[in-house]
Amino acid sequence: QVPLLESGGGSVQAGGSLRLSCEASEVAYSTGCLAWFRQTPKKEREGVARSYAGGASTAYADSVKGRFTMSEDTAKMTVYLQMNTLKPEDTAMYYCAAKRRGGCSLSSDFDYWGRGTQVTVSS
Repeated sequence: QVPLLESGGGSVQAGGSLRLSCEASEVAYSTGCLAWFRQTPKKEREGVARSYAGGASTAYADSVKGRFTMSEDTAKMTVYLQMNTLKPEDTAMYYCAAKRRGGCSLSSDFDYWGRGTQVTVSS
């Protein structure tokens, strides 16, 4: 079973919005620590947002703070990333990830990964 399955990517003009979804397996969702990362061929992978304890605690990269919102639907074992006021520099492959233990920092190693969904923002 794929631990994490992303969807919702696409192409949008600058200033637009997209909502990404990540359906988690029970194993991945039960970790309590889920996150979104993004990566382009020219940049290192960047932690975008993370949610801990069913959404009780969230944190965001400075580059997306105030524009992106991460949320969870516990009943569906699904996490979302609402992305507003998108910029061309937000263009990347977005990955959902989960971490088993040892805190929930975006700078730490995550154990489960999805295959990604592409987001392209044109100017």
